[in-house]
Amino acid sequence: MTRQSISFTTPNDNWLNSLIESEEYSSKSEIVNDLIRRARERNNEIEMIRARLIKSENSGFITQTVEEIREEFKQELRRNGEL
Repeated sequence: MTRQSISFTTPNDNWLNSLIESEEYSSKSEIVNDLIRRARERNNEIEMIRARLIKSENSGFITQTVEEIREEFKQELRRNGEL
């Protein structure tokens, strides 16, 4: 595992410390890795939505606007607990 040194603002450091004190996490590294993992998952979901939108737009059978399609996908992901 790569070792890094990072700095936190006081409010962020306090928040991280509170998560450790509440025993949700055992270290700041664990918290940061979890946050990065979640951000990557969210990014993957966004890319999936984008790919589905492009595929739909290119099919020629769409009467919905891009915004309507995007909202429909978001609602589906929320129902499935993925967003």
